[in-house]
Amino acid sequence: MKLPELPFTNVDWDHLPTTDHKGETGNALWHTLNNGDVRMRVVEYSPGYVADHWCDRGHVIYVVEGELNTELKDGRKFTFKAGNGYTVSDFGDSPHKSSTTTGAKLFIVD
Repeated sequence: MKLPELPFTNVDWDHLPTTDHKGETGNALWHTLNNGDVRMRVVEYSPGYVADHWCDRGHVIYVVEGELNTELKDGRKFTFKAGNGYTVSDFGDSPHKSSTTTGAKLFIVD
């Protein structure tokens, strides 16, 4: 990932516009800052959230609060708690899908 040119930018993540994304169950609230093709987000998953799709996009994910479950289409499963996370490249591994039973707050760059 190459970050496009951007001046020093002070970001108050909690005050960025929020978009609501429904999952198979639950929802995800996104606070998003875009810079060219790079998307930077604070994402809050509601308890019981299950994504409605398999994702092939690359991400850098950091769990700020709660617990995130990530399943890969090939059957592997991972659980990440606050302070942990993962990286994956575009089409770099098996597609992945997120869920949480307790809710989670993430910082994501993709």
